[in-house]
Amino acid sequence: MNLSDPIADFLTRIRNAARAKHKRAVMPASNMKIAIAEILKEQGYIVDYTRVEASPRDELHVVMRYYEGRPSFTEIKRISRPGLRSYSSAQSLPRVRNGLGIAIVSTPNGVITDKEARRANVGGEVICTVW
Repeated sequence: MNLSDPIADFLTRIRNAARAKHKRAVMPASNMKIAIAEILKEQGYIVDYTRVEASPRDELHVVMRYYEGRPSFTEIKRISRPGLRSYSSAQSLPRVRNGLGIAIVSTPNGVITDKEARRANVGGEVICTVW
């Protein structure tokens, strides 16, 4: 299946798995998806992820995190899309829920959170927001 926006598909699969209270979500793997999953794990939104080698394409298994039966995040939203890219400087990066959430940003330093990007004084493409 040819997807025009694989990152949006990744975020939608995580969102749908959380709403359905699944223990894990399975999707095709890519380096960008793994970088985003690493940030979600570091920030405590998911428990873990693993890359499983499969044919014809590797899979990414994301283990969901719940607290008292509710997902650890309220909303996960795609910001920059293939049809409308969203770039921000370090000073104009979005603050998600006044600092309670995170924005995931693709920078020259790699895929990092908005707080790390401000600290390093680098801007980039705002991939998504999570809170």
